[in-house]
Amino acid sequence: MPTRTAKAVWTGTLREGQGTMKLGSGPTAYEGAYTSASRFEEGPGTNPEELIGAAHAGCFSMFLSSVLTNAGYTPTRISTTATVHLGVGPKITSIELDTEAQVPNLDEKTFREAAEESKNKCPVSQALAGTEIRLNAKLVS
Repeated sequence: MPTRTAKAVWTGTLREGQGTMKLGSGPTAYEGAYTSASRFEEGPGTNPEELIGAAHAGCFSMFLSSVLTNAGYTPTRISTTATVHLGVGPKITSIELDTEAQVPNLDEKTFREAAEESKNKCPVSQALAGTEIRLNAKLVS
C-alpha cells in the first residue's frame, strides 16, 4: 500500500505565530494557512481538526461505498460531514459523522448496518479509536 505525506510549518509563538499545512502534490495539492485564532477561535484559515474531519468524511464515504458495493448495491451518491469537537486540553473530544446516501433498492436496515460497519472499520475511524465517534446516517431517495 502507498505511503502518504503531509507537511506543516509553524513560525513564531503559539499566540502570535502562523503556519501552513500542505498535502497532496501537483496541481491538486492543498496548502492552507492556520493560526491560533483559526484553531481555537473563529479566525480565518484552516486548522488540524478540519483536516482530520475532511480525512474522516472522505474515508467513511469511500468505505461505505465499498461495503454497499460488496453487498450487491450500487451507491449513486454518499455525502458525509464530519464535525470535530475540540475541548479543553486541547483535546478532540468527539466526532460526529452525518451522512446521506442515495442507493437504489436498498432497505433501511441493510443501510444502517453498512453505515455502522463503515464507522467502525474505515482506517481513519480506527486511527481515531480513542475518540468518541457518533453516526447519523440517512438513506435518501
